[in-house]
Amino acid sequence: MPGRCTRRAFCHGVSLVALGFLLLPPAANAYIGPGAGFAVLSSSFAVPLAYLLALIALLTGPLRLLARLRRERKAFQNARARRVVVLGFDGMDPQLAARWMRQGKLPHLARLARTGTFRPLATTHPPICPVAWSTFLTGVNPGKHNIYDILGRDRHTYLPFLSSARVLGPRRWLRLGWRALPIGGREIKALRKSKPFWHHLGEAGIFSSILRVPATFPPEPFSGVLLSGMAVPDLRGSQGTFSLFSSREGTGGRLEGGVLLPLTLEDGVWCGEFPGPENPFPLEDKRDLTLPLRVRPDAVRRRAEVEIDGQRVSLRQGELSGWILLRFRLGFRIYAHGTCRMYLRSVRPDIELYVSAVQIDPRRPALPISHPLDYSIYLGKLYGPFSTLGLAEDTWALQQGALDDAAFLEQCYQTHAEREQMFFDALDKTRRGACICVFDITDRIQHMFWRQMEPHHPAAPEGEPFDASIIETLYQRMDALVGRVLDRAGADALVLVISDHGFKAFRRCFNLNAWLHREGYLSLVSGSTVSEPWFRHVDWQRTRAYGMGLNGIYLNVAGRERHGIVQPGEEADALRAELREKLAGIMDSVAGQAAIRELFDTREIYEGPYLENAPDLVVGYAPGYGAAWESVNGSVQGEVFMDNTRTWSGDHCIHPRDVPGVLFANRAILGERHSLADVAPTLLQLFGISVPRYMDGKPWTVRMEPTPTPTGPVAAAAPFAGD
Repeated sequence: MPGRCTRRAFCHGVSLVALGFLLLPPAANAYIGPGAGFAVLSSSFAVPLAYLLALIALLTGPLRLLARLRRERKAFQNARARRVVVLGFDGMDPQLAARWMRQGKLPHLARLARTGTFRPLATTHPPICPVAWSTFLTGVNPGKHNIYDILGRDRHTYLPFLSSARVLGPRRWLRLGWRALPIGGREIKALRKSKPFWHHLGEAGIFSSILRVPATFPPEPFSGVLLSGMAVPDLRGSQGTFSLFSSREGTGGRLEGGVLLPLTLEDGVWCGEFPGPENPFPLEDKRDLTLPLRVRPDAVRRRAEVEIDGQRVSLRQGELSGWILLRFRLGFRIYAHGTCRMYLRSVRPDIELYVSAVQIDPRRPALPISHPLDYSIYLGKLYGPFSTLGLAEDTWALQQGALDDAAFLEQCYQTHAEREQMFFDALDKTRRGACICVFDITDRIQHMFWRQMEPHHPAAPEGEPFDASIIETLYQRMDALVGRVLDRAGADALVLVISDHGFKAFRRCFNLNAWLHREGYLSLVSGSTVSEPWFRHVDWQRTRAYGMGLNGIYLNVAGRERHGIVQPGEEADALRAELREKLAGIMDSVAGQAAIRELFDTREIYEGPYLENAPDLVVGYAPGYGAAWESVNGSVQGEVFMDNTRTWSGDHCIHPRDVPGVLFANRAILGERHSLADVAPTLLQLFGISVPRYMDGKPWTVRMEPTPTPTGPVAAAAPFAGD
């Protein structure tokens, strides 16, 4: 009864808080993005709809409560577990965890290793976040959930799109003088297929709280609450576009992941234009909405006052601001609401001001980022604004120098603190059922600071302080979180700590498309020696193979691709075999080692109804290697091999055997080999639900009786003897 009452109070509390917040909405809301958002005519009803849903929830509460009680009487009859808590630590590496446990630096994870389980967790082909987490939540291989990389490819245009969700804009516009009116709405559709395991739980009457799991945008209805993770866009419709304002002469232009914008001096004040979402009713000469921005620097005190949208924000140099609320006016009492953070990088000799991507305001969600629709409003009302962007930690800004190391770490830990708050709220209120949260910070910091662990890494800082403890400190903070969760969850709960993959250094780049061009598989149009991003100068009439995304190779197959020239059947099979033979074990003469361990034919590693969308080959890079960014973004230029001098210095997009994830549990899990695909069927079986036959994972044998704490050393439980 306590769990049932708490959960009931949780759901009703969400509706009540949201209803109270919505009774006096400041204005209608809209979501617009440049080719990637909803038109205002279809999205401005998001908050009123949340109000309506909350009102309906209150009015129908008694009837729904009776129906729920009836279902719950049967829900746990065959269950071996009443409560399961899953902590997803994206990218936590088992070798690093084992090393620091042996050194006594991770006491809570060591406790799990002694009393329960610590094992490597087999990941996916390839070991990329949206691929791996999609397998986690569905229990199936990519051939059944349709996610093969972070990017998918359009067979007609050869252009990429985000693999887990795609937004389609209106196809026609009606011109009304100097305005344009979209005809038809914009549609956002989930590309990840198959059913998450919490949908099966909900159908059986078992409640789940799901926070920030990748590949859950757009949110799907089920019996529980969910806040979407990776793939949630910013207010511009991108996956995170920062702005860097500068008073330096000649400033302006595009940056990787952002825009460089000028500040001009007017009457002693530095002025600029902050870009917002696309105008759904564009003028002929202006499509983006903007807000005027003014900066009043104080070079002596190393401060500045920033004025934007009627607000004055005082910043110290080197300080990251709190959340700033912004409104972009679309019409009479119609606004696009967003939030951002600012960072004053310098005030002299030049002013440099970083402004984060404008994120969707969770308290005024312009499009659904949660289920139910008012769940994000509830969390925003409870804790204030929080990060909603799928990739909240601004790795591009660090790479481009808009943020320094300290500011990026502060941004990461502020985002992490927000997620901890929301997770513990869900944990306290989900007394029965499943409570699952993915923490991204482990992935982001390892990507950006592996260079600090290796003094000889090509991206290691020169002339700057070297701090090899950054990733170690991160693991210690995650260990402390595990300790708090174990205390809060209680001895009766099953607690799992998992990661989707591990991590390795990324020292050398392999430029796949440059190699394909050199070897004659990829051709450029006559007169071109290089291609700009997204295959701008590729001659598809003479191209047989091309690389897209982080690990995929596609054949230009006739009848499949628009300009395909490779005949399906024997010719395509021969080309696959030829590429596998040439690329597997290809030597990097500078480093004196193989860059690619293995190439996988996707017909051999995947099976399912969506295999036609898979790449033809998946590259299994050797540790230390990864795809060159020039190849990932569809350029055909540069050397085949090169040093990786980017701050993105650690990676996991290599052979899956080299980057397994972790599996910790406070119960003994038997068996020798465990896979990420096994989590979904295991949880279903623990809650007494039959595992669907289509699932590829196999349920683990879990001893639900708590194990007494032994006094043996941690190393005895660790699966790795060395690092």
